[in-house]
Amino acid sequence: MPTFMIRAATDADVEAVLAFWRFAAEDTDRHDTAAGLHRLVARDPEALLLAVDQDTVVGSVIAGWDGWRGHLYRFAVHPAHRRRGIGRALLAAAERHLARLGARRADAMVLDDNTLGRQVWAAAGYRQQTECHRWVKPLSS
Repeated sequence: MPTFMIRAATDADVEAVLAFWRFAAEDTDRHDTAAGLHRLVARDPEALLLAVDQDTVVGSVIAGWDGWRGHLYRFAVHPAHRRRGIGRALLAAAERHLARLGARRADAMVLDDNTLGRQVWAAAGYRQQTECHRWVKPLSS
């Protein structure tokens, strides 16, 4: 029986989420900040979903909606809590959230060298889109 629950993050979770990402997420040099997470929670209080086990963050996913498509970011499960259904539960909650908003599909960004991440997304029914690549431009330094 699962001991975790899935819920939306609040402002009170911000520091715990940042610490969790530094430990459990891939490519943690993205300059995540408390201010940025507070903005996310204020703008879309249901976007940042957490798996919590006895008040400890053990998983996360951001289910962003731009009015056209759903985008999934920062999907991570604490290494000591993997293979317990946390990832499946997080993705199911994120997909339900996006579907309620009107999304007809969701995408996820996965680093090319993140072998585990690629396996997890494939197992969840996502496929790599090979016909396009993401182009980025920093808007601030």
